Parts: sequence; structure tokens; C-alpha cells
Amino acid sequence: MTDQRELVSHPAGTERPYARAAVFAGTIWACGQIPTTADGRTPAAIGDQVRVALDNLESTLQAAGGGLHTLLKATVYLADLSEFDEYNTAYLARLDGIPLPPRTTVEVARFRGDKRIEIDGIAAVDPAN
Repeated sequence: MTDQRELVSHPAGTERPYARAAVFAGTIWACGQIPTTADGRTPAAIGDQVRVALDNLESTLQAAGGGLHTLLKATVYLADLSEFDEYNTAYLARLDGIPLPPRTTVEVARFRGDKRIEIDGIAAVDPAN
């Protein structure tokens, strides 16, 4: 059997021991996206962390031929579910105008540094690409 998957590399200068995303049969599986900006900063507020993580997810999906508009499923890992309302408000604002996919949100422990959220997603390759 031939390996028909495409692995999407991280941007130059941010190599990791795993692929940024995998594409197979028109579906994109993105690795978890953390709220770190290109210059390495993590915003303090959870709402800002949500926006940065979704910006990073969008960039990854675009590199794989999709986008937030082709998102099929999102999984969100929060450090503290007591921040759900603020996270949800920022999530809905960032995805305004995009049909919302199914989403799972769970609380997890022990993020590194000041990070309090990670978002991964499964998306379709945009047929327009």
C-alpha cells in the first residue's frame, strides 16, 4: 500500500519532532495549537489566548489547503473550566460568520508556562484550492 498522506511541515525556524498537520483523502488533521505568537509571547488573558490559538490553527489549516471555514471538528483543552464563559465568548467572536463545527472542550492540567489553552482540529481540504 502506498502512503498517500501528506505531512505539513512547521514554518522555517520552528521545527518540531512532529508534523504540523497531516492530509489524507481530503481531510486535514492539525496538531494542537497553543496561544504563542510568532515572537514567542503568550498573552495573559484567556480571551486573547483563544484568539492566538485560533489564529495559529487557521495558519496551519491554510498551509494544508483548508481554513477555519472548512473545520469539521474542534477539540479544546482548557486549564480551568471556570474560564469557559470567557473562552466561549472569544471562540464565538473569532469564528463569527463561520458555520460552527462540533466541538469538545475538556479541562486538563499542567500546561507549560503561561499557556491555558490548546486547540486542535480536523478540517476538509477546501475544494477551491
